[in-house]
Amino acid sequence: MPSVKRYLTKDGRPYYLIRVRRGRDKSALSRRWYPPDLWSQKAIDRELAKVAAEFEREVQAGEVVSRAEKRQQAAQEAAEAAKILTLRQYSERVFMPSKTLTATENTRASFQGNLDKWILPALGDMKLTDITAAQISALLLDMQAKGKKTATVTKVYTILKSLFKMAYLSDMVSRNPMDKVQRPASQKAEQEQEAYTAAEVKAIMEALEGEPLKWRVFVRLLIETGVRRGEALGIQWADIDFQNGALLICRNLCYTPDKGVYLDTPKNGKSRTVYLGDDLLGLLRQLQGAQVPGAQFVFTQDNSVEPMHPTSPTHYFRQFAKKNGIKGFHPHKLRHTFASIAITSGADVVSVSETLGHSDTAVTLRMYSHANDDSRRRASQIFRDAIKDTPKDTPTPEKDTQKRPEDNGNGQEDKP
Repeated sequence: MPSVKRYLTKDGRPYYLIRVRRGRDKSALSRRWYPPDLWSQKAIDRELAKVAAEFEREVQAGEVVSRAEKRQQAAQEAAEAAKILTLRQYSERVFMPSKTLTATENTRASFQGNLDKWILPALGDMKLTDITAAQISALLLDMQAKGKKTATVTKVYTILKSLFKMAYLSDMVSRNPMDKVQRPASQKAEQEQEAYTAAEVKAIMEALEGEPLKWRVFVRLLIETGVRRGEALGIQWADIDFQNGALLICRNLCYTPDKGVYLDTPKNGKSRTVYLGDDLLGLLRQLQGAQVPGAQFVFTQDNSVEPMHPTSPTHYFRQFAKKNGIKGFHPHKLRHTFASIAITSGADVVSVSETLGHSDTAVTLRMYSHANDDSRRRASQIFRDAIKDTPKDTPTPEKDTQKRPEDNGNGQEDKP
């Protein structure tokens, strides 16, 4: 029940102070009410009762707060506003530091490079809560309009998807705009260039005959095993079992501008064994005999025991492609090629996946099962041959001789 007291201002004007208690933990709230001049006391009392009742209702509903509470509320809102980081701040303070435990150095360098080049210039100074799906889609479309490959655009998409998922799960944003952003689709021309055909591989092998020995070995190793560039550069002579033709893939030679050249584990963190053919083993023996004595690594710098720099294959591949008129020649495409030819030629997906070092066969199927026209024709022919070769005395499917109920003419079946 509100308490009401009458007071006078300095100039003698009457007013009423209405106070409403809010329990022990909160201070009482008060409001002044000035009655109109010339009102009778009866009219004042009647109106004052209404004003007091309405004020009590507002207090109980939480619609009225004290000045101290207003200051506290403003401070809380300011603190909450400070938590709403820009994408740049969130990337620097939360997202990238979290990748220290979950991603390799190479992956982190790739993430940071794409953030610096594409994401931060476009979205970095915007608050996470203000970024929309339309703005992200516009960034991806702009990259495609500038002629960037789908693989590059997809990397940017993947980074943003990971960043906003983390922000959403930690309640930094109330919605994830990436839920409405479509994954970039490969252009038909790009899809056709994901892997070489067997005939194209044969032409590449022939062109390698006039190349320096270490590059012949390096390119053939990538073609015949599907290993990653860094995994090939990390191979040491102790990893090769010449007697059994087995090669242990157990390290990855990496490079980042900040860290320089360093050794790491393979991408999925696990070692694996791949198998080599006699021709490649013979080339490896030649390479070992031609190296500087004491070299541990299979691929070294010229006249040195130091491992080949991770950027060297990029320069060589570009030069080799230009000299021989080969389109899209790069190490990862040879990895695609190994898987594509192996799978379309009948190798089981599990074995191919293990050879490639994939953590899941779904990755192998999604990324590498590129059936070409020849393989599709072969699959159709296999089916036709199987039907054609079926013996004549093969039992035919049984006919359904069971008598079915007949329609009695009025839309119902006669029951037996």
